[in-house]
Amino acid sequence: MSVNNPLRNFVDKVNQYPDWLSSKLMTWVFRHKVKLAGTVGVEILETDGKRVVYRQRNRKKAQNHIGSVHAAATALLAESASGFIVGINLPGDKLPLIKNMNLNYVRRSAGDITVVASLTDEQIGLLNTEPKGEVNVKVKVTDATGEVPVEAEMLWAWVPKSR
Repeated sequence: MSVNNPLRNFVDKVNQYPDWLSSKLMTWVFRHKVKLAGTVGVEILETDGKRVVYRQRNRKKAQNHIGSVHAAATALLAESASGFIVGINLPGDKLPLIKNMNLNYVRRSAGDITVVASLTDEQIGLLNTEPKGEVNVKVKVTDATGEVPVEAEMLWAWVPKSR
């Protein structure tokens, strides 16, 4: 039997509100918990529990020396989105831990960055049934032109909160 997950309860509740409000509420809570995300301005646009869409606007605090979204801000966005989707699908007695981030910067980005992280039904089943394990989260990074500036792959592990 799975233990109640407060983050999932929050997401399910705010998803009952209009899209603009649920997005703002999830973003506010996320930025409150993950301070760096608040500093650079990470936004949660939507989630249905299987996938989540994050955005990083190309704003001054998140830019590099050539005026595009910094590589570190892009990595933060991919890691945050994948961690969020893992976190809302884990039972409340499990702790998600990033195990590996593989980022290949293949072209210069233009404008805002959008990341979509998703899990399959099989992966969600594993998260809910196994006491510990790992899952490779599919992450798609696109820029304002629709091109893929970064190929990203995130490996997340989970363990019981108390040993």
